[in-house]
Amino acid sequence: MENKKLVMIPGPTPVHQSILKAMSEETASFKDPGFVADFLSVNRDLKEMWKTEGEVFVIAGSGTLAMEMSLVNILSAGDPVLVVSHGFFGDRFVEICNYKNYDVDVLSSSWGQIVPLEKIEDQLKKKDYRALVVTHVDTSTGVKAPAWEIGKLLKDKFPDVLYILDGVCSTGGEKEYIDEMGVDILFTGSQKALGVPPGLAILWAGPKALEKRKKLGKISDYYIDFDKWLPIMLDPSKYFGTPPVNLIWALKEALRLIKEEGLENRFARHQLDSQAIQSTLEDMGFSILAEKNCRASTISNVLYPEGIDCEEFRKALVKEGVVVAAGLGEYAGRLFRLGHMGNIDRHTISSVLAALERTLHRLGRLEKSPRFNPRW
Repeated sequence: MENKKLVMIPGPTPVHQSILKAMSEETASFKDPGFVADFLSVNRDLKEMWKTEGEVFVIAGSGTLAMEMSLVNILSAGDPVLVVSHGFFGDRFVEICNYKNYDVDVLSSSWGQIVPLEKIEDQLKKKDYRALVVTHVDTSTGVKAPAWEIGKLLKDKFPDVLYILDGVCSTGGEKEYIDEMGVDILFTGSQKALGVPPGLAILWAGPKALEKRKKLGKISDYYIDFDKWLPIMLDPSKYFGTPPVNLIWALKEALRLIKEEGLENRFARHQLDSQAIQSTLEDMGFSILAEKNCRASTISNVLYPEGIDCEEFRKALVKEGVVVAAGLGEYAGRLFRLGHMGNIDRHTISSVLAALERTLHRLGRLEKSPRFNPRW
């Protein structure tokens, strides 16, 4: 009998049974009064839980769609933008900016490190930037940006610079409160720390971002225009594009679970779990790419001990019942990416860590039999 596979990649993350059940309900018309009420409650919860006086957009699409949406509604061609990149997905923002013909400057860190706040401040003094973009947790490196500190810097010294925060690998796992942080646009995808199947792009726009959209007038993008979607977010019985009805129900149940747990408790759980996971991995002889001062609570990018072949290790790990993701960019073949976000519990985490240790033993990389001992 084969082991049940625990899919521990950076996303999609494991989905709670109650979320799957909500998603499996018979599809209704998007004008059905029950669905309209459900969609409105989802939008209300998203705004209240992540604390913004702005609006939220929940549309069919991926995190990459939300990246583009975050830019085109507040920027025009030629506008100066500063991208703070801590890895592959920060660099993707640069690519999108170039497609849109923005005047983009980039501050990049070595993978595993962050760009120092002082360097960001120095760069902001050099040009009249319209927006600053940063990925809260870059999936390629497991690095967590100092998102709150950047927000404070902008509020205190550069209040006219709009702050875009990519929360694809953080929202629901790392602490984020939009207006408190000084964030003007936050976005995520449903399949990460919210624990919903893939398919929803979720974007919050604060008051400054909405005001900027008004000033821009007509923009060249159609599907991702705030002005097309805002009437639907305020009254989902209206039509622009067909909403993914069953995914909205799944998100509604996911938000119920988060409220039941408590958002602050959820942040604390992710932090405690990540510390236990990372310290246990280091005890096994692995190392973590991200430096200790900037490690994410939602993902670990785990460097192999010398002499371990990535493909051989991951195939052996599958036989032990766990699926992880390979490294990206220059770290392809040098690490695996272990997602630990959303609705996974400590039984699952313990099983995953034990499977990693058994894999090392299977490959002859442990001198003794496995002695798994997590330190919560």
